[in-house]
Amino acid sequence: MWYVVDCDEGAQLIYGFNREVSKEEFESRIKDNTLPEICNFVPVHKGDVFFIAAGTLHAIGAGILIAEVQQNSNTTYRVSDYGRLGADGKPRPLHIEKAVDVTKLEKPSVPYGSTGKTEKTAYGSVRQLAECRFFTAELISLDGETEIKRDDSFVSLVVLEGSVTAEYEGGSLSAPKGGSIFIPAGLKVKISGKAEILSSRV
Repeated sequence: MWYVVDCDEGAQLIYGFNREVSKEEFESRIKDNTLPEICNFVPVHKGDVFFIAAGTLHAIGAGILIAEVQQNSNTTYRVSDYGRLGADGKPRPLHIEKAVDVTKLEKPSVPYGSTGKTEKTAYGSVRQLAECRFFTAELISLDGETEIKRDDSFVSLVVLEGSVTAEYEGGSLSAPKGGSIFIPAGLKVKISGKAEILSSRV
C-alpha cells in the first residue's frame, strides 16, 4: 500500500496498465522500450492511497513522497530501469521472463486516490486505508490523546505531520514529523499531540 505523504503539482505514478494486454505484447514492449504507452499513469495528490495487489505493475514518478506498508517480501521483478547504469557502469538486469509470468495484464480493479471511510473520534478521526490478510493500515488524525493496545499484533506508528508523545509504564518518548513508534503487542500506550499518523498492524 502506498500513501502519498506529499507530491509536486502534476506528479504521476504508474499503477497497472491502461487497458488489457497480452503476455506477448507486454514482453515485446519491454524489449522495444515502448512499455510506457500501455501503462496507467495516474496523477497523484497528497493523501491519495494505492492498494497494490501482488502482480500489479507499479512505479513511483518524480516529485512524490510516499509511505509504504507491505507484506514482508524481497521479490521485485524489474521491467525497466529508465536507462540507468549500475555501479559497474552497465545496465542492471531486467527480469522479463519472470515478470511476464506473474504480472496482472488488465486495468487495476481496486479503487485508488482519495479512498477510505473516515470516522470521527473523541480525539480526531480515523481513516481506513487498506485491509487484507497481511496487514491493516489507517490514518489517525490526532488532536488530543488516546490509548493504543492490541494483544493480537504490534502497532507501527509513523508521524506524517506534527508530533506525538507516547507514554507507557516505565517511560515515555516523543516522535516528530518523520519519526516512528513501534508498540509491541500487549503494551498499553497513551499517545498525545496534534498529528497525522500512519498506523499499521498485522
